[in-house]
Amino acid sequence: MDSPLWIYCIGFSAQIFYTGRMLVQWYLSEKHHRVESPGSFWVLSIIGSMILFVYGVLRQDFSIIFGELLSYYIYMWNISAKGLYRRTPRIVPVLQALLPVAACVLLFKDIPEFAQNFLRNEDVPLKLLILGTAGQFIYKMRFVYQWIYSVRHKESTLPLAFWIIAVTGSLLIIVYGVIRHDWVLVLGQFGIVASIRNIMIALSAGKRDEKVS
Repeated sequence: MDSPLWIYCIGFSAQIFYTGRMLVQWYLSEKHHRVESPGSFWVLSIIGSMILFVYGVLRQDFSIIFGELLSYYIYMWNISAKGLYRRTPRIVPVLQALLPVAACVLLFKDIPEFAQNFLRNEDVPLKLLILGTAGQFIYKMRFVYQWIYSVRHKESTLPLAFWIIAVTGSLLIIVYGVIRHDWVLVLGQFGIVASIRNIMIALSAGKRDEKVS
C-alpha cells in the first residue's frame, strides 16, 4: 500500500491546490455572508485535478483517476461560464480538453495490463476498490449536480445540495484513505470543514431571504 515519498509529494501538491480553492471560496463566502463561486475556485480545481490524476496513476488507484475524470470537464465548463477563457490564448482550453483524452489513450492502450494494475491490484481488494470508487463517485457527483443546477440557472454557482453531497463523499473517502494508508486522500478532505460551514452559510442566507420576502 505504501509508495515512494516522491509520489506522495505529487499527491500533496495536488491537495495544496484543492485546499487553496476551498480556503479562497470559504473566505469570500464568510466576507459576503453568502455562498460564493469565485473563478479562482475553478482554476485551482482544474490544476489540482490534473496533478491528482497523475498521482492516481502512480498509485495505481482506479478510484482516484475515475473521480478526476468525472469532474474535469465540469471544471472547464465553469471556467468558461466565468468568462475566464476569454483572457487566455485559444490554445489553452483546447489543450486542456485534449489532455484527459491523451491520458486515457495511454492508460487503455493495453486493456489487460490496465485491468491487472488498476482493477485487480493486490493492494486494493475488490471490496476496498468498490468503497473507494463509491466515495469518489458520490464526492464528484456534487459537480455533476452543480453543473446541472448552474445550467438551469444560467450562472456558475455552488448550491446547498453541492455541499451536502460533498460531506457524504468526504466521509467515505476518509474511510477509504485510512484503510489504504493514503494520507494524501485523508488530509485532502480538510475541505469537509469548509463544506459544513458553507451549509451553515447557505441556510442562514436562505433564512435572511425569507425574512426579506
